[in-house]
Amino acid sequence: MNDEFPAGDPAPENPGDEDNSDIQSQQIQHSQVGALVPDKVARGTFSTGAVVLNGTHEFVVDFLLRMTKPHQVAARVVLPPQVVPRMIHALEENLNNYRNRFGDPKLPEAAQPKPEDKKQQQQVNAQELYEQLKWGQTDMHGTYANAVMIGHTPTEFSFDFITTFFPKSVVSNRVFLSAPNVPRLLESLKHSWNQYQQKLHDAQNPPPPPEAPDSFDTTQF
Repeated sequence: MNDEFPAGDPAPENPGDEDNSDIQSQQIQHSQVGALVPDKVARGTFSTGAVVLNGTHEFVVDFLLRMTKPHQVAARVVLPPQVVPRMIHALEENLNNYRNRFGDPKLPEAAQPKPEDKKQQQQVNAQELYEQLKWGQTDMHGTYANAVMIGHTPTEFSFDFITTFFPKSVVSNRVFLSAPNVPRLLESLKHSWNQYQQKLHDAQNPPPPPEAPDSFDTTQF
């Protein structure tokens, strides 16, 4: 069972056929978004969690694989800021549809993080976190995407990150995330977006300069 909600504005499809015989790919067509799926990304990447970072001009979503230590970065996706609120909205709708069909996705009781573990995770800053991560075959520069297609089954959510450049839209990364981890991803996206909005607000409304100390006229003699 699958629901798709695009996040981002797709580029127009090229009506002409091109000679791409050296590239193995398939094509998807959902909700007015058509995109080629190169063979190298068609099988997708499985993830058990994610870290969301925001910069001045982009958001970075690092999907992690935390089944063995050291934890690994399975996929890195770079998004322009305007795509993030659309992704949040699409993920909220998809998650609501999931809950209507299958109930609230929950981790098993044994896997629920303890309060002290949550506190410890919150105290780890980005530098400490990334010093503990292993980068496998994923390049640290990641893959760029300006649209996102989200779907789900009873057990997993799928994310097709799409690069919509003329003349063809292409799926640049495909990630699968277990359903119980999706609410945590949504929470991270919202938190990071709020941080970004606050930084924009602070930059546009800088605090007033401190008051100058009282000045005295001096006379030289």
